[in-house]
This record gives sequence, structure tokens and C-alpha cells, in this order.
Amino acid sequence: MNREKHIFSKQIRIKNLDIRYFNAGKGDPLIIIHGGGTGGAKGWLESVAALSRDFTVYVPDLPGFGQSQPIEGDHIIEEYVNFVHNFADGLGLDSFYLAGHSLGGGIALRYAVKHPGNVRKLVIIDGVGTGTDLAAWVRLTAPSVICQSVGAVAAFFMKGVKRIIGRFHAPFKLLNPIPLAVVLLGTSMLLQKQEAVDLVPRLALLMLPTLFVWGGKDRITPVSNAYAAAEVIPESRVHIFEQGRHSVYKQNIEEFALLMNNFLR
Repeated sequence: MNREKHIFSKQIRIKNLDIRYFNAGKGDPLIIIHGGGTGGAKGWLESVAALSRDFTVYVPDLPGFGQSQPIEGDHIIEEYVNFVHNFADGLGLDSFYLAGHSLGGGIALRYAVKHPGNVRKLVIIDGVGTGTDLAAWVRLTAPSVICQSVGAVAAFFMKGVKRIIGRFHAPFKLLNPIPLAVVLLGTSMLLQKQEAVDLVPRLALLMLPTLFVWGGKDRITPVSNAYAAAEVIPESRVHIFEQGRHSVYKQNIEEFALLMNNFLR
């Protein structure tokens, strides 16, 4: 039986933007913020099918991703934090579980810090923005308009990587080899003045249960980032899928769904 047939693709108007989102299940609301890949929310469909057994799941295409209209002007992370707030409001949700992967993890963290009263519990999966030792690829400055082609991004990165690395202001770890095909488009939106956005100093203010889920072999955001963030959040825990990579939720679908259910309940 194909559980994905019970996942519905819907449209909603958010602040003059046409937004596509996926919705499935019945139960307490869970909003998931996808990472920076070109597929947007579609990459979550298998996991949504598993999670929808216990939750009403909402996964929007962020503006500029998938089938959602882009935000005008610079794609700065605060715009995406505001989008999450407006999306939840548009659905009539003032209290919900929140999860985010990679770029979406950075957005979810910032949202929880800014709107702690709206988030029941928080799950961060291989999140960007939890430490300063991000892989070099996600520290590169890119144009404000999100590139639509992995090939174009790859060409841009390969041409300028040596020159740009020399301009870094913050310490970093160059984790090689990282195939450019898996570089997350959109992570550059987290960057300001060639410095990685580090949320760790603000996380001590986060007084809600938080779970960090990481792949032990993640070469985009190191496992150490999960522990660094968890150390300063009072009600936090870390779960490592030892053989998992950056998209650990795809590689361990049933185990991931069980972990989420046990934590959120």
C-alpha cells in the first residue's frame, strides 16, 4: 500500500505569496521546515507518510523553493522565520510541534527563540546554524536570488572556492570530499558578511523540550554542533544515527518516525 497517496498537496496565500504545502494525518499539529535542496518539501514525503500516523503534518515549500513563490529582495533568514509564523497563522495554528532540517533547522531554531510560546516541542535534524564549525561549502556567499540549477551552483563554487575561502572571517573545518550535488541550495541565505550564523549564544533562552537528531557521518554539519547546542538548552537531548548522513530522516524513515513520536508525545 502506497501511504503517500494520503498526502495532499495544497495551496495557501501567505502575505501575497502563493505557497504550496503538503498535509497528511490526524492528530496534534506538526510543522516541518525543509532544508535547502531544490526539491523543497517533496523530499519529506516518505517521512511524512510515516509521521502522519500520529500527527497532522504540514510541510510547506519555503518561498523560492518547490512550487512556492519567492520573496522579493534579499533572502535573509529572518524573512523565513517570519514566513513560518505567518504560515502557522494562516493555518489557524497558535500551538504546534516544530521540526526543521538543515537550513530549516536554523530557521526553526530562530523561530523558537523568537516565538517560544507557539512551540510545544522542537526537533532539529542536522541543523545549520548550531555552531561555527560548519563545512566550508555552506559558508560560501551566493547571490540573493536562489539558483535553480545544481550545475550552475557547482560551476560557481568550483570557480571561486579558493578565492572565497581566503576571505572567511570565522574559523571553519573543511570537510572533504563533499559532492557538490549534495550541497544544499539556499544555505547561503544564512550568511552575513561571510560569517556563519551561530545561534548557540541565544539558545540558553530556549526553555522548551528540544531534540537534536544527527547523522554520525554528516559531512555538512558536524555532530559536534548538535552537542554544542544541546549543552546550553536546559531541556534538550541528542540522538545520533551512527551510519546516517546529512539527510538522516530519509535514510532511517521508520526509526526516525518512532523517535519523533516517542519524543513529541
